[in-house]
Amino acid sequence: MTTKLDDSKHERQRMSDQVGSVDVAAARKALGFFKAMAILVGIGLLVLCLGMVLKYGYDKPGLSEFWDAKHGVLYMVYVFSTANLGLKMRWSPGRMVAVMLAGVVPFLSFWAERKVARQVERELAPLDTESVAP
Repeated sequence: MTTKLDDSKHERQRMSDQVGSVDVAAARKALGFFKAMAILVGIGLLVLCLGMVLKYGYDKPGLSEFWDAKHGVLYMVYVFSTANLGLKMRWSPGRMVAVMLAGVVPFLSFWAERKVARQVERELAPLDTESVAP
């Protein structure tokens, strides 16, 4: 009877370990995509702000007409890249939303990209050594 109980505990632990594990290669790929999108959205947001200044301050809507919709698409891809990274790293929904919102404040996406990249690298570093060890 104790053998069956031990097997049951071992199986539950194995299943729990699988659920909590992070695919390091997939997380690194998602991090690279997130970093690229955060920088692109940050630059795009600065262009958007310039377009708004030109449109409303100087009555020159050309840049705004050209860029507004494109920036919206870029931001949606950034939201996807954040969710992708967050799901792979097992982030809470609140953390994912906070990182997503960093893309709506000029210059904040650059800071958030650096901070998130460092944190994810720190979290992945010990997992790299575990996956390499026999």
